[in-house]
Amino acid sequence: MNTPTPPKGRLFLVPTPLDFGCAAQAPIQDVLPSHTLVCAARIQHWVCENAKSTRAFLKRVGETHSLIASLPEQTITELPRHVHKKGDHQSGFDGKPLLAAALQGHDVGLVSEAGMPAVADPGSSVVRAAHDLGITVVPLVGPVSLLLALAASGLNGQNFAFVGYLPQDTAERSARLKQLESLALKTGQTQLWIETPYRNAAMLSGLLQSLQTQTRLAIASGLTLPSVNIQSHSVGQWKKGLKGPDGHTPAVYAIGP
Repeated sequence: MNTPTPPKGRLFLVPTPLDFGCAAQAPIQDVLPSHTLVCAARIQHWVCENAKSTRAFLKRVGETHSLIASLPEQTITELPRHVHKKGDHQSGFDGKPLLAAALQGHDVGLVSEAGMPAVADPGSSVVRAAHDLGITVVPLVGPVSLLLALAASGLNGQNFAFVGYLPQDTAERSARLKQLESLALKTGQTQLWIETPYRNAAMLSGLLQSLQTQTRLAIASGLTLPSVNIQSHSVGQWKKGLKGPDGHTPAVYAIGP
């Protein structure tokens, strides 16, 4: 007699608060809805960027909803370093082995360090693997910094593009900024990107040196935090001494007509 195959578990895309690495943290129930917290509390198997930050997230979840298993009993698997450092949206990385628990009937949670996994963060290879294996993918509701920044920018929300990180080299960054500005001014398409917090000052300096004075520049930092700072002005106005984000807070940048 054949043993019946257990039903497959699901892959939950679990958003996390945007305050990773920030000095202050917002109460988790203020930034994640109850349903998302309940789902996270019921998951014992995780795929993530960083196990330490995932445990910290689960500890915060456990302060509002009882976890299905204690932190030491959680199964947490990190994506390979080359995947979460270089991105996995076009790589040949096979995420199927990371979903073994789902094939055995357990729900699996996918998380990044901040925000929605697989959006401006790694995880797309795991999502592709789930679809290929016939595993149901369930995205949960939570903060997405790109959309929050776009909505608050006053720029075109009907036609926009996220372009990841810009080059660190000053000359290469300037050339890329001018390329993005030309595209934005020609098509009306908002261009969005992110930067490592300690390079915020260099980014703002490069923007003011490279862009035309009439181009609108929006910078959103500290999203969902009490210290949130969102400004959207022409480059000419920024040049009058407006203060940009500090060197410790994640920021989203956007330009457009």
